[in-house]
Amino acid sequence: MNINFEKISSNEAYFAMVQTIIPRPIAWVLTQNNNQTYNLAPFSFFTGICSDPPLVMLSAGKKPSGNEKGQNKDTRQNIIDDEYFVIHIASTDQLKDLNNTAATLDYGQSEITANNIELTDFKIDENNQFKLPRIKNCPVAIACKLHRIDEIGNTAQAVIYGEIKAMYINDKAINLDNKTRLEVDSKKINPLAKLGGPYYSALGETFKVIRPK
Repeated sequence: MNINFEKISSNEAYFAMVQTIIPRPIAWVLTQNNNQTYNLAPFSFFTGICSDPPLVMLSAGKKPSGNEKGQNKDTRQNIIDDEYFVIHIASTDQLKDLNNTAATLDYGQSEITANNIELTDFKIDENNQFKLPRIKNCPVAIACKLHRIDEIGNTAQAVIYGEIKAMYINDKAINLDNKTRLEVDSKKINPLAKLGGPYYSALGETFKVIRPK
C-alpha cells in the first residue's frame, strides 16, 4: 500500500503515523495544577534531542473531549504557567495506572488522587530537592524545566523542549561493575512502549551490536 499524505485527512495521517512509527517511548508527565494538585498524563510523541544542554522534547495538543474540549491539555498549560515538570519512564507493571491517567479530566482534577498513585520527594543531590515530586515506584524519573515551546501545525500543536535538571534511576537497574561510565540494564527497567491505537509493547528480546569505528 502506498499512501499519498496530500490526499488524506489529518485524522487518517495521524493513524498511519502512530501505527508505523513504532515502538515509541512514553513520557509519563507530572505537572502541578494552579490549585496545587498534581496532574499526570502520558505522551508518546516524545524523545531526547540534545545533550549540551540536555534536552528532551514532547508534543502536546488540545483536549479531544469533555467539558473543556479544544482547550490546552493540562500538561501543556501547566508547563506554560509553571515551567517545571517530571517525565517518568513507566515499567510494564504500571500499564493500568498509566492508561488510566490518559482519561480527559477537567482542569484541576488530579489523576494522582483518582488512581491512588504514591509520590515521593525528588532529590537532586544530598542537599537539594526538585520543586516537584516523582512517582515513588517508577524506575526512571527526569526532572525538567521548560527550555522553550514552539507551536506548529494547523491546530497549534505544542512542541515542548525541557532541559533536564536531574534524573532518578532505580539502583537495581544500574550495573555497578562498569566503572568507566553509567550503564543501565534496560531489562530491569522493563519500559512500556506505545504502538498504534490501544496497543502497547514490552521490551522483548534485546541485541548487542558493536558500532563500527
